[in-house]
Amino acid sequence: MAGPDTKEVTGTNLDDFKQGVSMVDFTATWCGPCQVLGPIVDKLATEFAGKVSVGKCDIDKNPDVAGAFGIMGVPTLVFFKDGEMVDQHVGLLAEAALRDKLSKLAG
Repeated sequence: MAGPDTKEVTGTNLDDFKQGVSMVDFTATWCGPCQVLGPIVDKLATEFAGKVSVGKCDIDKNPDVAGAFGIMGVPTLVFFKDGEMVDQHVGLLAEAALRDKLSKLAG
C-alpha cells in the first residue's frame, strides 16, 4: 500500500510520471526487502513532495514496464530527470542514503 504522496506507476502513466524529477520503486508484494523499503519510500515521498515525484510500480501487475527497464531483481529504484533515467539502485537502501540520492536529484 502506497503512502498519500506515492503514486502508482503503470504503463499508461509512466511517460508523464518520469518528466521533471522523479523516482520509481519497482516492487513486488512477495518481496521481503521491498516490504522493508516501502515505508521508507512513502515517508520520503511526503518529505520531497513538490520537489521529486515518487512512485511505485508492481512488477507483477506491470511486467511490460519492468521489462522496458530491464528490471531483473526487486526492489529496484530508478531515478529520472527530464524524462531520462539518471541513476538506478538494485536492492535495499538505507533511509539516509535514499534521502541523499533524492536531495541530489532535486538539487
